[in-house]
Amino acid sequence: MYKLNFDTTEFLATQWQKKPMVLRQAFTDFVDPISADELAGLAMEEELASRVVLTQDEGKNWQVIQGPFEDYEQYGEDHWQLLVQAVNHWCPETQPLVEAFRFLPDWRFDDLMVSFATPEGGVGPHIDNYDVFIIQGEGRRRWRVGDLGEYRPRDGNPETPLIDDFEPIIDTILETGDILYIPPGFPHCGVTLTPAMSYSIGMRAPSQQELFSQVADYLLDNNQGQQRFESTSELVSPATISADQQHGIMALLTQLANNPAQYQTMLGLMLSQNRFDLDICEPDTPYTLEELHQELAGGTSLVRIGGLKVLQLESDQQQRLFVNGQIFELAATDADTISMLSNLTCLDNTQVMQLLAQPEVAQLLVDWVNAGFYYLFD
Repeated sequence: MYKLNFDTTEFLATQWQKKPMVLRQAFTDFVDPISADELAGLAMEEELASRVVLTQDEGKNWQVIQGPFEDYEQYGEDHWQLLVQAVNHWCPETQPLVEAFRFLPDWRFDDLMVSFATPEGGVGPHIDNYDVFIIQGEGRRRWRVGDLGEYRPRDGNPETPLIDDFEPIIDTILETGDILYIPPGFPHCGVTLTPAMSYSIGMRAPSQQELFSQVADYLLDNNQGQQRFESTSELVSPATISADQQHGIMALLTQLANNPAQYQTMLGLMLSQNRFDLDICEPDTPYTLEELHQELAGGTSLVRIGGLKVLQLESDQQQRLFVNGQIFELAATDADTISMLSNLTCLDNTQVMQLLAQPEVAQLLVDWVNAGFYYLFD
């Protein structure tokens, strides 16, 4: 249903993480997968992260109100925008839109943020530290994008996510089906011209801070990383840390980074987790293998819940999958089957029945269904 109308290979070679660009009619005959009313309904739920941004003082200031929301009448008919995070976790109709961006790896995908904006609504000039594809649905919005550079926080306030205004290198109006791609670090600002729906596909990578934090937690949890620094020579000056000692101490970290046995499990666990809650749908009564087989024998498919990451590591020293921060060992399963499980978000009945013929995989599917990671779709 949602097929990108541009050469993704060329895009990765020339634009990805290099410079922003507008992709005109990237989706032909685009249809909004969710309505403004449905989005407003989702923002009433506690489980979802939502916010309303009010544009004030003729577009010079903004006020952010965190959800959930009971009604929207108080905000009037203009100068506000509703934003809801991880809509793909809760609205299966949006999943085909997410699938269109799987030319990029699943571990990078953060979430699908959906917004409804009234005329003159927006979130103000800001900078994101991740790649974002902004898809224009119904309506029209004007977008300005600046170049990389040093930008001051708005009014010198270090607590605000907003920045002072910038000189645009892109100043354009997005129509339905257009995409604006913005790499990390480029300032941008959108202003709504007519009531509009927008869809933001965010792609993140871990920062050094996040990596160090995860490495430390993993080493502590698993009682690893016990090696201490040793040296065979000391400087005469008692108050000096020699350059060799500095390098030697930091080399302890390099050893961890160069040893797959030390970092692969940590990366798999880290990158398979989500920042936002998943719509885990555990069955009322857990299935046995026989009961699941009977249910699927009638032609039913298995569908992965929105946002769930099922990842494998290239050159992994073990045969396993990482799912939502958990490890699932598959020592007796062939590589093609593991690849199928990780790459397919929907297993049709033929595929499911083939998988159920493998005892180890059959038990895995039972575990996943009972954990609420997959659901039966007739």
